[in-house]
Amino acid sequence: MEPYPEQSSRPSGTAARKYGTGAQVLALAVFLGASALVAWLGAFATVSNVNGWYVSADKAPWTPPNWVFGPVWTALYAAMAVAAWLVWRRRVPESRPALAAYGIQLVLNLLWTPVFFGLYPVLGTVALWLAFAIILALIVAVTVTVLRFGPISPAAGLLLLPYVTWIVFASSLNVWAALHN
Repeated sequence: MEPYPEQSSRPSGTAARKYGTGAQVLALAVFLGASALVAWLGAFATVSNVNGWYVSADKAPWTPPNWVFGPVWTALYAAMAVAAWLVWRRRVPESRPALAAYGIQLVLNLLWTPVFFGLYPVLGTVALWLAFAIILALIVAVTVTVLRFGPISPAAGLLLLPYVTWIVFASSLNVWAALHN
């Protein structure tokens, strides 16, 4: 099976060529870099507050220890980047809206952390409810991204399923915090 079957009907020339190895490596690095940037920016709000108000917060009984979050998010961000790269490299018209959905979910992902962790000391419980609204929108955005990625690259869609699962789980932690703090 040809790795890019959708290109077999295209005329020969530039439009029908696959991306070269250098371009693919660069693109993967860009997607990984974007994920790392979101993680790094989110870490600012987390680091300053996870040992602050969050220590004494009433957390859900199923809340994992803090050390679990770093490795889980690292794996999820890497999987997200690889999924986006797989969609990008297919070079089909559907890739553009799929990657736009990916960008939207990445922005929502970035917004959640400073709202949940950073705004709580300022706004109290209101910040936790705002964060809950953001994470619900994030669940929708990631689900849309999965549905757009899947037909382009089934592997890309599958790579995002643990992410959806984790943010649904995280939303349960968020709503508990909003109800009990």
